[in-house]
Amino acid sequence: MSDTDPARPVLDVWCELQCPDCRTALTDLRALRDRFGDALEIRLRHFPLERHRHAHAAAQAAEEALAQGQGWPYAEAVLARTGELAERGELLLVEIARELGLDAEEMDTALIDGRHILIVDADQAEGKAIGVTGTPTYVIGGERLDGGKSQEGLRARIEEIAARLLEGRS
Repeated sequence: MSDTDPARPVLDVWCELQCPDCRTALTDLRALRDRFGDALEIRLRHFPLERHRHAHAAAQAAEEALAQGQGWPYAEAVLARTGELAERGELLLVEIARELGLDAEEMDTALIDGRHILIVDADQAEGKAIGVTGTPTYVIGGERLDGGKSQEGLRARIEEIAARLLEGRS
């Protein structure tokens, strides 16, 4: 969910915006941002799961929010309300856009016209190709870490890999 700077290590976060485990993972992602700042690029990658009815629409909405300059804030706001998303679906996605000061009409139009569907589908296909089966799954430095079963120890492992990658480029 951003342009890659080849000079920075990248942490791809395969996420589903209706997933309670992904909501839990936000604590780790915030801690990683605090520790590494702009030195580590954290990219949201979409992996909507079939069991969550509104996950695909939420992924498209996150891409529209990115196009409007609020990708991560929007994704975090949706994750904070996973239970409500299950009940309210696209109405909630547009409401969150409005709350964040995004163009809610444009968000609604993007969900109707499907302008971001290819990005979401490409992320999902790439995830499947590299062995992602659940969310969250992290990929950094060529290593895949599955957070869907347990988040235990993952942040420390990501920090270790990121520090090694940053050390190697100086």
